[in-house]
Amino acid sequence: MLEDGFGREVSGVRVSLTDRCNFDCVYCHNEGLGDVRGPMEPTDDELTADEVVRFLEVASEFDVEAVKFTGGEPLLRADLEEIVRRTPESMAVSLTTNGTMLPDRAADLAGAGVERVNVSQDAIDPDAFAEVTNSGAYDRVIDGVEAALEAGLAPVKLNMVVFEATAGYVPEMVEHVAANDGLQLQLIEYMPEIAGHPEWAIDIERVHDWLAETAHRIEHREMHGRRRYFLREGATADNVTAGAEAVAADGGGAAVAAGASDDGAGLGEGMVEIVDPVENEEFCANCHRVRLTHDGKLKGCLNRHDDLRPMGDTKAEIRATFRETVANRVPYYGEYMVEADDGWVVNDAYLD
Repeated sequence: MLEDGFGREVSGVRVSLTDRCNFDCVYCHNEGLGDVRGPMEPTDDELTADEVVRFLEVASEFDVEAVKFTGGEPLLRADLEEIVRRTPESMAVSLTTNGTMLPDRAADLAGAGVERVNVSQDAIDPDAFAEVTNSGAYDRVIDGVEAALEAGLAPVKLNMVVFEATAGYVPEMVEHVAANDGLQLQLIEYMPEIAGHPEWAIDIERVHDWLAETAHRIEHREMHGRRRYFLREGATADNVTAGAEAVAADGGGAAVAAGASDDGAGLGEGMVEIVDPVENEEFCANCHRVRLTHDGKLKGCLNRHDDLRPMGDTKAEIRATFRETVANRVPYYGEYMVEADDGWVVNDAYLD
């Protein structure tokens, strides 16, 4: 397993299969939707199935243990099941999707080798969902989550980006997950370094504080130094309004100790995890992933666009590029952009 200059082993890869998406989420850093007529063969600027598999075979040579397929929307690729089937057996396979095409494909994807899915769902209210995603596909997403569960892809993680427009819906999403077996919630800190609009960001510590007050059990996950909050069904049902105010407005209570309460044994339980990389050295210090873009470039960090390296056509070229990418990984992406008097600018010192 390759190790970068900061002692981090690269144990996973994220492979973007397309930058096309049938949603137009307001927080997304993508420009334009591209061709979204439905599942189709790769476009001219997208890696073919053979090219993706060739890269994964090289990654497996370096003892990479897992691959997550992403996009855009990866299910816009008609050959996704083929790619999954051809992924080296030594690698665990997962994918991130908006869920709209899972009703028709979840069973086939599970049969091909997908082990779990993350589904983007920023609210459980159809109107709020439509406002954030610029999509009327709410019911289709809900059906997609059900299809994934029926296909045995539990637990299904719901991805919710937390920013000004969605923060008030966090308590409802937490209660939704606690009340439904097989679901987990991943709250993702809004990243202005990627998507712009730094004024949309909220203080993610308010969300941590509210969850700590509400959870009956807290665990610390070694990967990325994340905290996991376990909440029993009904923990927020009678206090959704107050919870929304605590998360979305200034303030929020102090955190409580892990395992502070064990009342309510026997009720349903939901797990909530916060992905909070912005200015989080611990998060980046525990990053073990390299990324492959849809057009065949390797990068060592999600937030950087100055280190893109064409992976090459042959396995020998891919091996060399993989090694170079790992060797040039940077420590902390939270410092990639800084706020100056005239707005957010690239931090030249960070690039140096």
